[in-house]
Amino acid sequence: MAKPEEKKAEVAKIATQAVQQQKTPGERFSEMVIREFAGTGGKIAVTAMQQRLMNNYFISLDQVLQLAEEKRIKKNERNSPPITWPNINMPQLAQHVVACARIGLDPMLPNQLHMIPYKNNTTGKYDINFREGYRGREIKAKKYGLEVPDEIVIELVYANDEFKMIKKDKDNSVETYSFKVADSFGRGDVVGGFWYHKFLKEPSKNRIMVYTKEKLLKYKPDNASVEFWGGEKDNWVYNEEKQKNEKKGKVQVEGWEEEMLYKTLCHRAYAAITIDSQKIDDDFIKLSIMENKANETLEDKVETDINQNANKETIDIPGTVIESKPEERPAEKKGEEKTIHLSGDGPTGPLLSPQKPEQGKLGPDF
Repeated sequence: MAKPEEKKAEVAKIATQAVQQQKTPGERFSEMVIREFAGTGGKIAVTAMQQRLMNNYFISLDQVLQLAEEKRIKKNERNSPPITWPNINMPQLAQHVVACARIGLDPMLPNQLHMIPYKNNTTGKYDINFREGYRGREIKAKKYGLEVPDEIVIELVYANDEFKMIKKDKDNSVETYSFKVADSFGRGDVVGGFWYHKFLKEPSKNRIMVYTKEKLLKYKPDNASVEFWGGEKDNWVYNEEKQKNEKKGKVQVEGWEEEMLYKTLCHRAYAAITIDSQKIDDDFIKLSIMENKANETLEDKVETDINQNANKETIDIPGTVIESKPEERPAEKKGEEKTIHLSGDGPTGPLLSPQKPEQGKLGPDF
């Protein structure tokens, strides 16, 4: 016969489970993020805005994982674990979510933040790489900049436009430009672009930077995706007889070169804003580490994977899964106490005996 204390504990457990089941998956995700981060020695005070952002991280990442798992099944990668919530490195994800949420980056808004799962061969789980979009870089520059311009003008220049850069000299105390669109519907091909930092109270600080198209293309990754930049890619066709995808020559992809050139200009414009060392906090440092890590260990792998295995339909939410070597991730520091207060872009064909994801669950089983 159970003791009264055991009965009370069982009743309390059932009641807790009932309350937990009534919560939305997004709410349980937020609690999990806070619990995982607090488990490393941190303390978190969450505002209503940060709670909303955490819900957005859950919704966006849940979509990313579903798309990535669909791609894993289509590629018949049976040796890789399913790309589902139970196989995600939650402590790493929790710290990244907290850092990005405090800065104010919203993955649900266009071009602020992209989350990409990749396999960690050391842990056997999937880490989530956070990559800034150009709007995310804008938010970071405006929050941490030493002298943030009152206006930032970013424009592509076409062959039929009338553009002239005016630099400082003995006759001009202010750096400026002249820009006219002669024919709105016949501007010709892109020949370059410029950004302009404008200070209303101190116009002597105004600054302009001009780029030819050739110079902008130097920022294009060596293995840039033809789905975005345009060009040729392998043409994969499903062979019914052999029941596998086969490469059949090349296919030309138009891509979105103008949009990619514009995004490149945006990155250059916001990267040119000097960061104020006095404004740097733990969140900025974490985001910078994530950005550098992405550039060093994932950029070429992500672009190569997209080139080789991209589906015919282009999607905005990245679902690429990369395997990384153990030495590509620095060892985590243990015993470090933290106190945190929140403020503030393959071959396809019929599936071959697909491994179906576990049904009946939306998001992580917290």
